[in-house]
Amino acid sequence: MKIVTVLRNLVHKAARKALAMLPRRRRFGIYRSFVECDPAPNSKLVLKIAETREELEACLSLLHDAYVDSGFMTPDPSGMRVTIYHALPTTTTLCAKYDGKVVGTLSLIRESALGFPLQRIFDLSGLRARQGNIAEVSALAVHPRFRRTGGSILFPLMKFMYEYCTTFFDTRHLVIAVNPRHIELYESLLFFKRLSSTMVDNYDFVNGAPAIGATLDLKHAPEIFRQHYSGKPLHRDLHHYFLNVKLPNIELPRRRFYTTNDPVLTPALIDHFFNQRTKVFASLSDRKKALLHSIYDLPDYIKVLPPLPEQVQDIKMRRHQRFSVKCPARLNYPESDSEHKEVAVEVREVSRYGFQARSHVAIDPSIWFTAVIRLGKEEISHLQVQAVSNQERVGEGLFGFRIGEPDLIWRKFVNALYSGQTHTDLDQATRFLS
Repeated sequence: MKIVTVLRNLVHKAARKALAMLPRRRRFGIYRSFVECDPAPNSKLVLKIAETREELEACLSLLHDAYVDSGFMTPDPSGMRVTIYHALPTTTTLCAKYDGKVVGTLSLIRESALGFPLQRIFDLSGLRARQGNIAEVSALAVHPRFRRTGGSILFPLMKFMYEYCTTFFDTRHLVIAVNPRHIELYESLLFFKRLSSTMVDNYDFVNGAPAIGATLDLKHAPEIFRQHYSGKPLHRDLHHYFLNVKLPNIELPRRRFYTTNDPVLTPALIDHFFNQRTKVFASLSDRKKALLHSIYDLPDYIKVLPPLPEQVQDIKMRRHQRFSVKCPARLNYPESDSEHKEVAVEVREVSRYGFQARSHVAIDPSIWFTAVIRLGKEEISHLQVQAVSNQERVGEGLFGFRIGEPDLIWRKFVNALYSGQTHTDLDQATRFLS
């Protein structure tokens, strides 16, 4: 059996090498010819949101084994891959179950105070300049039994993701960070476009493996699919499959209100996954613990969150060196606030994890805003921010803000400020931002 496996791997390696030598257009056409999407899958297949402890454990265990096999993580004693992003109410985990067992999973991460995993290494400013919400597709895994079955699990899971994002998750732009050996499948089959022409050699979120970032605009995806799949047999036509086929296997969530998230984590589930089964909460930095408390600010949740040291119960931005700036910015209210839209402010001082801004109107400290800050002629940073109490300066129209998770543009900007001791040094340090 081992010899057969070795021979099969050698054949696949030779085939991939031969395929890589073909022109890109021809190569992508061959990839699309392998599509196999069944419009009437077995009734034993069910696609739904993972919501019970058993479903979540099965998804995280499947993900753990897939990532360990691929070298994307070292084995965890829990047998699960659990990250801080799984703890957020803005993250939804989808699962594919066959005959009652989880055989496929992926997670959709909407923006929160912690941002996205990939924003630490990829610049999303160009994407943010367009209209529409962004979600990162992460934690994708399919059971080994179904990896060589012509996409019998992968394509239904992708269709479920497409319908969920366009119908329930209020998402226009999908972003992914994938291993270089997989990027062409996303480009050729789903028409993702790369965020950058360069590859990141070491992505710490996946154990230092290389990664390429890419995005898909769901508004324009139907027309792109139609152009490339029109005229193909229905079982190879992803345009027909995503837009016209109705899979009874998909169980979309039932909602009473017009919400865009489907949080499933009760305090008991949070305690189980992040305190008892793993050490995710215990390993967080004090800053991330404080951010988690700002997200789950209800008494029942606070009981299971990691305790905050007394000195960080209110994060003080003065811990970090501040720099004087003069940057125009606006604070966008959450979409759920129909009464307010945005507030124009001027950023006057910045630090690594916060800034001070002048505003002509009072800023509500209970709201997480999306701050759009123009740091230079071409550099725009998008951050999730919250006003902090600063009564002594409110009379002057000055408000302090803490940042959830800095994006790549902000990090580069602040790093340039820290490294530049003179105006000349700063000018040299910030050239790479353009």
